[in-house]
Amino acid sequence: MHVPAEKANRPDYDKVISDIADYVMDYEIDEQQHALALETAHWCLMDSLGCGFLALTHQSCHRLLGPWAEGTIVPNGARVPGTSFVLDPVKAAWDIGCIIRWLDFNDTWLAAEWGHPSDNLGAILAVADYLSRQREAAHKAPLLMSDVLKAMIKAHEIQGVIALENAFNRVGLCHVMLVRIASTAVAASLMGADRETLKAAISHAWIDGSALRTYRHAPNAGSRKSWAAGDASARGVELAHLCMAGEMGIPSALTAKTWGFYDVAFSHTNVDLALKPEGQRTLHFTQPYATYVMENILFKISFPAEFHAQTACEAAVSLHSQVKGRLEEIEKIEIATHESAIRIISKEGKLANPADRDHCLQYMVAIALGMGDVKAEHYEDTFHHENTWIDELRAKMRITENPQFSIDYLDANKRSIANTVQVVFKNGESTEAVTVEYPLGHRRRREEGIPKMKEKFLMNSRSCFSQAQSEAIYSLFQDRQALSQMTVSAFMSQLVL
Repeated sequence: MHVPAEKANRPDYDKVISDIADYVMDYEIDEQQHALALETAHWCLMDSLGCGFLALTHQSCHRLLGPWAEGTIVPNGARVPGTSFVLDPVKAAWDIGCIIRWLDFNDTWLAAEWGHPSDNLGAILAVADYLSRQREAAHKAPLLMSDVLKAMIKAHEIQGVIALENAFNRVGLCHVMLVRIASTAVAASLMGADRETLKAAISHAWIDGSALRTYRHAPNAGSRKSWAAGDASARGVELAHLCMAGEMGIPSALTAKTWGFYDVAFSHTNVDLALKPEGQRTLHFTQPYATYVMENILFKISFPAEFHAQTACEAAVSLHSQVKGRLEEIEKIEIATHESAIRIISKEGKLANPADRDHCLQYMVAIALGMGDVKAEHYEDTFHHENTWIDELRAKMRITENPQFSIDYLDANKRSIANTVQVVFKNGESTEAVTVEYPLGHRRRREEGIPKMKEKFLMNSRSCFSQAQSEAIYSLFQDRQALSQMTVSAFMSQLVL
């Protein structure tokens, strides 16, 4: 039987790839027109670095940092904030991304897919610092922090817009693939890629596919979820570098029949994605790339906790004064939440490690009720083992979906992340049912949140630096225009030990 040969004609680049490249190359971010996005990026940079400084107090994070070959110093290499490391940009991206993400305290984007767009800062800061130092050594103009802020806006936008309508989590794929795609695009752009080189690099980011989500969920939840973003941003830098060196692209990385991303990742799923006429599942987009994501990004200001639980923790903290001293009298705890929270962080049974606990809705609510706050140390093994009441409270919790919460979560005009918490005592008494729709880090509470974000940064930076250096770093963020005109190398030099 004759089997027809495959056609070898090389196609044009897939539209998904070309659209990203065109956005990165052509979209101009203007100081007046995009003032909100630039201001938000400014605070996002401050907050993300603060998360990294706090993570450095955890040995489980710090032990993963530094050059793979001990003692290696790269001439004019990239700095890792909060350390004395001078690294090649790939490992620097890994380290920076790792510390920013480690404690689950950096910004969040919630849509059909979830993620943390500031994860891309690993690639952005590492590449920008390295290029700046290399240029200065050659007596050329370095990059400015305004370049970093604009790259952040574009990385946020790429990751977030893809996530709006496309639920990779429903097919078991991890959202860090979007970090790799966005990091590749902005890293190649910072390196000076032309349009063809940029498309080639982006195509390789899609070809890499995705990690499985299993390390984020019971029974395998673990610390990989804390370094996976650093790994993805570093891979983005590596792919950008390869294509700047002339590596060819893969034009139909998504659409190639049998071997492309669509057929491999989506062909045997029930995920609600757009269907092409021939039945192939494709990504679905409802808006072009601009500055929407940065303008609407969610900040974790109050608690180092998975974002779907932020409002639950806030509600539970408000009930702390009514339940402290009465934990043994509690009959049950009612939590009404949205569908995504149930799917990603509702857990029963033994929790194996800190990474398991900070992704457990019941654990976080128990801590908030019993302690009146939620801190990173509350997830540690020692604290958990010394406080048996936590699991006792977890066993008394009843999780239900509020359908309206699920609708409002996906409503583009609301993007709420609502939770209701109520405590019922054995004697029949109960607290009020406290509902919080929008967490402190939501755009609707931005005016209230920024002062608290500044307090969070000062606290986090003091955990890493002396008070004098901490205040000097904080002062950099008090004048956005002045910071944006700093060279990247000068800025990064202020952040090292």
